[in-house]
Amino acid sequence: MPIYEFRCNTCRKKFEELVTSRDAKVRCPKCKKQDVTRLMSAFSVKSSGSSRAGASSGKSCAGCRSKKCGSCGS
Repeated sequence: MPIYEFRCNTCRKKFEELVTSRDAKVRCPKCKKQDVTRLMSAFSVKSSGSSRAGASSGKSCAGCRSKKCGSCGS
C-alpha cells in the first residue's frame, strides 16, 4: 500500500495519503473535495555498496547537504 502525494485543485493544499486500492476515492483533508491531482514525488533508495563518495571526498552530501554525514549513503 503506497503513500502518494496529492494537491487539491480547489484549495491547493498538498498532502499525503495512504492508498489502499486503485479505485480509492481521495479527498482533501482541508476542504473535503475529491478534485485532487496525484503529484510526482521523489523516493529514497538505499545503496548496498560501501562507497561513500561524499564522505571520503569532503564534498557536501547530496541527501542532507552536510559534510561527512555518512547517514544517507551518499
